[in-house]
Amino acid sequence: MPIRPHARRTAHVTAALALAALVTATAATAAPASAALTGPGDGRRVSAEYFPDPGGAGRTTEVPATAPARAATAAPLGAAEAAADGAVGEQAVTGPTDDRLDVVIIGDGYTAVQQDDFHADATAKWADITALEPYRSYQDLFNVWTVDAVSAESGISGDPDTGTARNTALGSGFWCSGIERLICADIDKVAAYAAKAPAADLVVVIANSTKYGGAGYSGLQAEGYPFNGVSTLSSGHSASSMIAAHEIGHSVGLLDDEYTYDEYGTWTGGEIGGINSTTYTADRLARQRTKWYRWLGRPDPAGGTVGTYEGSAYYPFGLYRPTASSIMRELGNTEFNLPGREAMIAGFYRAGKALTSTVDTGTALARGHRITVRTTGTASRAHRPGTTAGLARTELRWYVDGVERAAARGRTTVTPASLGVRPDGRGHRVTARAVDRTDAIRDPAVRALATTTLTWDVKASGHRRK
Repeated sequence: MPIRPHARRTAHVTAALALAALVTATAATAAPASAALTGPGDGRRVSAEYFPDPGGAGRTTEVPATAPARAATAAPLGAAEAAADGAVGEQAVTGPTDDRLDVVIIGDGYTAVQQDDFHADATAKWADITALEPYRSYQDLFNVWTVDAVSAESGISGDPDTGTARNTALGSGFWCSGIERLICADIDKVAAYAAKAPAADLVVVIANSTKYGGAGYSGLQAEGYPFNGVSTLSSGHSASSMIAAHEIGHSVGLLDDEYTYDEYGTWTGGEIGGINSTTYTADRLARQRTKWYRWLGRPDPAGGTVGTYEGSAYYPFGLYRPTASSIMRELGNTEFNLPGREAMIAGFYRAGKALTSTVDTGTALARGHRITVRTTGTASRAHRPGTTAGLARTELRWYVDGVERAAARGRTTVTPASLGVRPDGRGHRVTARAVDRTDAIRDPAVRALATTTLTWDVKASGHRRK
């Protein structure tokens, strides 16, 4: 499957890297090098975002693309361990990779006998992420794969302290670039394991540790990596899940960070491309009918009402964000604001389809052939008792030769005959059309992404009337 292109963050990220040294100095104390590190890696650097405090705002810095060489502290994998290394599992596979956003979860610091622990941690972390909207309502647009990375040692470097170095499959460790809570991994090794899955749009690395930490990598396409985003997080700290939820906001929703750095001062450029950042006040957004103008004045799940709040994309002045707080501003707020929700849903539908079927649309069908389809919202409609209904509101309609068969609305299994196709000696066409009518979408362009049509030819049968 061809990997979908990733839109890089807006130009202010480049400015963030220019101030990385200042950011790092104000955010963390440098760590002494461990004696177990024997080399600096290959010198390549990439951008990474981290969160010093579990509920706070993030910081951006540069980190090594590859892990430093480490002294041998454990025996190499045995034959049985090596055979298990790289095994691919289906955690939650809902459809063909061409019609889904494919997430690959890889563990690091799990030995051969701890792979069941990795699978349990992968399930728990994805459950944390998909407990949030809009992930919860759109779970069936994702495929989730696991890849077993068998480590020689349990745990990761930098836990509990800077003097701890462990030999692991992905070279993960805290204290990356001297920052305690920043977990880096060897991106080349991550890419090699991710490539074992059928497809990789997003990659999540779960580090075997109870210590809080994680990271989000960006701009990896420039390094030649074929996926949209990589997140790292620790397995045993509940707050680390929010790091991945935030990072997917960048890679899928194409959202800006909404937090600011005092040292950035005032944005003096023109209007920027970020979906959730603007130079315009609310009045101008409304006049020019741009950005999130459709949501202005609406009560927001992230708190307050949608408007223009000064400070976004690292600049405290000159740029505005939609709400006072959201998950893109601080991890203590676990809600995307309304413009952010819509952007995330748009990202889901850029990769996934509102309607899928295992019945090949390229093959002519008989009148009695059963057509079964799946629509967005299946997962949310099966929500646990006591929880609220999901956001997805998929409308399914059926047509024969362009004429709707209203009696079949909402049916997920039909036959051409049940739709009224008669044995009249002529060929016919059956069409299914699904549209997500969720109130979380207001932009017609996003509604178009949330619309899918499938059409099947039906073989001629019977006798044509003269």
